[in-house]
Amino acid sequence: MALSSLFVRLNAEDKRLSDYIYSIFGFYPKNIALYRVAFTHKSKSNETVGTYHVSNERMEYLGDAVLSLAVADYFFHTYPTQSEGFLTEMRSRVVSRVSLNKLAQKFGFETYIRHAADMGNDLSFKSVGGNTFEALMGAIYLDRGYEFAKNVIINRIIQVHIDLDELQHTNVNFKSKLLEWVQRRHKSLEYRLLEEIGEGHKKLFHVQVFIDNEPYADAKDRSIRGAEQMASEKTLKTLTDTEKE
Repeated sequence: MALSSLFVRLNAEDKRLSDYIYSIFGFYPKNIALYRVAFTHKSKSNETVGTYHVSNERMEYLGDAVLSLAVADYFFHTYPTQSEGFLTEMRSRVVSRVSLNKLAQKFGFETYIRHAADMGNDLSFKSVGGNTFEALMGAIYLDRGYEFAKNVIINRIIQVHIDLDELQHTNVNFKSKLLEWVQRRHKSLEYRLLEEIGEGHKKLFHVQVFIDNEPYADAKDRSIRGAEQMASEKTLKTLTDTEKE
């Protein structure tokens, strides 16, 4: 069965998703099937094309490249006198898993992501939102082309939802904040690499935080540093919420 034949009618669910895309990005999809796939987590993948289960994983791969190029292009022209190191750091802050997860939460992705029920609805600290964000960029690229996708990324995301001055002058390091927390309490902090998942571009590092050998939050990311940052942020939230009780 061809992918294009999976979704042939703009039913109520499709219309709701189409209206949602318009409310955020200011355009209606031409091919709503692409966007439905972008919002389908592999845990909810029921349709197949040959041996391929239709989910947002492949589209995430494409959207990652589109997003990275568009952001790099924007910063290259916005900061014409800055060094390569500065541009790389600015881009990494925008496209980091933590940043994309927060944007997905801000946009209310959890209402539209199709995923297994046992995953729960709180996607704020999971990579599901960030992965879907990348997949959505891939869907826009496939639906409208690179220039259109780049304009959406710049005009509807960066210039509306990202404070470049704050991004330039602040660097939230959750690992440092967590280290400060444990040092004040004379505890030990350790990050353990639990597993490496996949290969090449899709490789994920699964890391967990241990405080005084007690397990805390874990996270997966495409870099060990990113996974440690995400796990640190989740752990800090848990510790802060516990102290408030």
